[in-house]
Amino acid sequence: MTDRKAVIKNADMSEDMQQDAVDCAMQAMEKYNIEKDIAAYIKKEFDKKYNPTWHCIVGRNFGSYPSG
Repeated sequence: MTDRKAVIKNADMSEDMQQDAVDCAMQAMEKYNIEKDIAAYIKKEFDKKYNPTWHCIVGRNFGSYPSG
């Protein structure tokens, strides 16, 4: 498997939660190959651990315009 490095560019989460997100993503990538399945795994894990409702986007090509 290729060595991968997680880069968090912007987050509104504690350092512990960010590390949890990275760990969860690594677990998801070991189990799944399809981006939709990886996102679903991470979302469900965060919903369980940190209460709903979480949104998870996985992939290289996507557009977003978050407000808030």
